Amino acid sequence: MTLALYGHPFSSYTWKARIALLAAELDHEFLILDADHPEHAQAVRFAGPQGKFPVLRDGENLLFEATSIIEYLSVHHAPADMLVPSDPDAAIGIRMMDRVFDNYVMGPMQDVVNEYLRDGDNPDTVRVAEARARLERSYAWLEGWLHFYPEMDYVTLIECAAAPSLFYADWVHPIPEALPRLREWRARLLSLPAVRTCVEEARPYRAGFPLGAPDRD
Repeated sequence: MTLALYGHPFSSYTWKARIALLAAELDHEFLILDADHPEHAQAVRFAGPQGKFPVLRDGENLLFEATSIIEYLSVHHAPADMLVPSDPDAAIGIRMMDRVFDNYVMGPMQDVVNEYLRDGDNPDTVRVAEARARLERSYAWLEGWLHFYPEMDYVTLIECAAAPSLFYADWVHPIPEALPRLREWRARLLSLPAVRTCVEEARPYRAGFPLGAPDRD
């Protein structure tokens, strides 16, 4: 049975799971949540306690949470040692960086976005400034980390997490020119075929981004 991913093209966490599917060249349906497909939303509500996407369907199995979906694909469908290495110590490092991108890049980026979604004309400037400061700390740390991270010729859980988080974070709070490794790595991530597919699928929805619809990337 064909794998199916429920999500939305503009969703960063949908990207995260879809990048893994595309990079591993796994046949799957992409089932978009929108007003024309209420049955897709029903499946997502059934899968997890908060009814959040993405959700992966594999036969009778329903998986939610993007990291868990990628772990599942690594065990059951993707080429061996691709998304998550079998070596336990290497896998720990991969998983640690996955949390860095979700919690310390995606998290503060989303805090800024949420303030503008709450009240675009009157966001809480203190909360926005605090979130931007957290992003700056994460950017600076990643610049140093990249000195040791080898350029990969395949996609791992790290790239799946990093590409969408850095894509949107740079819109919210641009990566400074003083961090050339991080800026270059973001550009390299966005050049990956699996990531480019997600970028293009999301393009029609950019006008909904509360901080504007950037015409770059």
